[in-house]
Amino acid sequence: MRAAAKIWRVSWPAASLALATLAGCRSHDFPEYPSGYREYAYVSNGGSNTVSVFDVVNIRLDRQLQVGANPTGVTANPKRNEVYVVNTGEGQGNGSISVIDTQKNAVVATIPVHRRPYFLDVDPSGDIAYVANSGSNSVSILDLKARQEVGMVATGDGPGLARVATDGKSLVVTNRGGNSVSILGGGDNGWRLRATLTGCPGATDAVILKDSSKAFVACSGGHQVMVIQLAHAADANSPARPDAVEALLDVGRAPVHLALKPDGGEIFASNFDSDTISEIETSTDDVSGAYIMGSHPVRGLVSADNSLLYVSNFQSQELSVYSIDDGKRVGPAVHVGDGPDGLAFSASGTLLFAVDARSGDVAVIRTSDRSLFTLLPSGHSPNAIAIKAFNLH
Repeated sequence: MRAAAKIWRVSWPAASLALATLAGCRSHDFPEYPSGYREYAYVSNGGSNTVSVFDVVNIRLDRQLQVGANPTGVTANPKRNEVYVVNTGEGQGNGSISVIDTQKNAVVATIPVHRRPYFLDVDPSGDIAYVANSGSNSVSILDLKARQEVGMVATGDGPGLARVATDGKSLVVTNRGGNSVSILGGGDNGWRLRATLTGCPGATDAVILKDSSKAFVACSGGHQVMVIQLAHAADANSPARPDAVEALLDVGRAPVHLALKPDGGEIFASNFDSDTISEIETSTDDVSGAYIMGSHPVRGLVSADNSLLYVSNFQSQELSVYSIDDGKRVGPAVHVGDGPDGLAFSASGTLLFAVDARSGDVAVIRTSDRSLFTLLPSGHSPNAIAIKAFNLH
């Protein structure tokens, strides 16, 4: 990816002024938090071997944590006050998972996994995690209470990520190197390979509907999204069904990310080489349209009210905003740092954080008027972000 010719920045004196005026504008633009409330954003810095911890309540950098080599994915536990950082590692060495206690904001454990992991997913109970090891063609199953690997299952070639279904009965693994998708089943009885579905070049991102009925996989080596019907045991209302490809949907070139609306009704594919997003109806598998965004859209995130899609345009210093109901871009682009990638909303939805991979900072955006509030310094080559909010007891 060629670096952009010009980097748009907010000067640090201006950022300092914005922080100084925060107290004055909080009652109008920001929520009031109870005294025991804590909320932090965790950003992995692949070039610094660190994680930046940002205080969301006070909108400031809290601290930098040393983790393993080349941290990439970051995931918050939905049930426990923990965040997990995937350390991809270097060369042919194995990777690891750093466990951050969010109340202490300290690394409290390191779990060894295998070669070149990138992402981690946590099951709804908060007790088990799944890590695809792209250099070992396997998925590690982690016991988060014991903080150790308790199983490993072989997959296809170069698995990028593993997503667990809400019902805990299916694990969808995208095999980027093998142009395929592995479906694991078994859950509490031990995971096993249930099906291998081919025909998805450069299988990359995946989302699973909340009812665990279907999965959608971005085939980034081509121009399609694979729709998978997930296996279902026979019950009083329907016969048994196997895992099967339901459709291959034509989208733009190089779909690299899928953003699911909170209500599950639509998915938005970021088409990196077409500078577009494609809108997919999840109930009918219809592609309802493709829309121009900015230069190389790499990630999307839908607001909690299902109305707006924010899109990171990696080869720029801009986020595009798309009105879902109106089917068009709205307002001017939001200016951020250089190479925006990872996105995350604060728990209240009043702030949007954009990780700027090339300029090494995090843009803080007010969602009320879709304007840049400030830029906060991160580390070298930041990439992913996770938010964790909790109350002290």
